[in-house]
Amino acid sequence: MKVITTLLSVLALASFVNAAEEGAKKPKMDPAKAFAKLDANSDGSVSKEEFLNSPQAKKDATKAEESFGKRDKDKDGKLSKEEFAPAKKKKKGE
Repeated sequence: MKVITTLLSVLALASFVNAAEEGAKKPKMDPAKAFAKLDANSDGSVSKEEFLNSPQAKKDATKAEESFGKRDKDKDGKLSKEEFAPAKKKKKGE
């Protein structure tokens, strides 16, 4: 009986710890702040080099190259604030 009670206690504790870790995930950075952080030379745009030097890009360079290409609408090799901003999600039925 003590073994069953101990196991149930351990499982309950593990559930609480897991739930707490999920709730403590880092919130996404404000797009304006992220843009300013990436714009290393403060010229008002994020070059491909600046974009690829970000910590996220270093995790998956291929995905970062693809993301930059999709965002660079005018294909000038740099992202304006408008190009950098995340696309608005479409609502169902649109």
